[in-house]
Amino acid sequence: MLNESPLFQPLRVGRYELAHRVVMPPLTRMRAGVGNVPSEFAAAYYGQRATPGGLVIAEATQAGDGGQGNPRTPGIHSAEQVEGWRAVTDAVHAQGGVIFLQLWHTGRASHSSFRPDGGLPVAPSAIAIDGVAITADGQCVPYETPRALEINEIAGIVGEFGAAARNALAAGFDGVEVHGANGYLIEQFLRSSSNHRDDLYGGTVANRARLLLEITRAVVDVCGPDRVGVRLSPHGSFNDVSDNDPQRLYGYVFDQVAEIGVAYLSLIQARTDVGMDIETPQVDADLRARWPGALIVAGGFSADTAERAVASGAADAVAFGRHFIANPDLVERLRTGADLTPYDRSTFYGGGAQGYVDYPALEASA
Repeated sequence: MLNESPLFQPLRVGRYELAHRVVMPPLTRMRAGVGNVPSEFAAAYYGQRATPGGLVIAEATQAGDGGQGNPRTPGIHSAEQVEGWRAVTDAVHAQGGVIFLQLWHTGRASHSSFRPDGGLPVAPSAIAIDGVAITADGQCVPYETPRALEINEIAGIVGEFGAAARNALAAGFDGVEVHGANGYLIEQFLRSSSNHRDDLYGGTVANRARLLLEITRAVVDVCGPDRVGVRLSPHGSFNDVSDNDPQRLYGYVFDQVAEIGVAYLSLIQARTDVGMDIETPQVDADLRARWPGALIVAGGFSADTAERAVASGAADAVAFGRHFIANPDLVERLRTGADLTPYDRSTFYGGGAQGYVDYPALEASA
């Protein structure tokens, strides 16, 4: 029976004792309001999906005003944003849930229209993404060639993440997740295809990992290691990133993050339908063996494949993205084996209540 499944066994993640292993991952929905304050519907959206002892990770949120890369994504760097997020954390806590906030900087995966000074997006090196960007007013244009960050600018970005972590705690979040995946700024520094620097932040694996580790330590200094997670995508190619030796790179990263002692790692499984092709195992044994803490995996899982991942020890918990969008009571549906409501991809990004807070729960759809 599903309620005897490994998905419904308790799990310790940092300082929190989770009641089950079904995680809501960060999902960009592009619905923030004026000033990139969370939507008026955000509290209802997250509250619907919270469960007693369940972990919710809120959507990727700009640590500073220069990190935005898509229209209407929220921030956590103004008093108004902090207040807007407080309504969300209150809603999740009212259901007995635990909620972390994912912090990001999109780097070159952006457009000058998002920059407060109108300047070019920043990156480790002046190498453009081969693809199409979305401007602040929703137009699709080729990615611009970014400006390589000066070495003396990097400490400011690290500081933004630390300040964002303080704001997240002030907004009531139980912890923060550092977004080091999907070809955004941190992974742009990690990967050899996008980082051609010859200073302390480029060249060797240790140098390319430096930004991730400095940011992780900055948020740990604020929150404590038991309230910090890190998200990675070792085999992903999203946003035009690749590496000449990903096993060596991520082996080093796993070892270093383990030494810092964060609460969890979250790994994104590569999926071909979003340009994340792989030819290597998704959670290979070598990397798994190098991580002693809680491991969350995400990427197209069903109830059966999630059960197998946890039962085999390949993961400790599984995050369900698209199914959580369409099933606010996903945890109960998985527990009981109920059918899942299909998702409507056309309402994933942008808009208002439709496709956001109007998916029915089981009792409403019966």
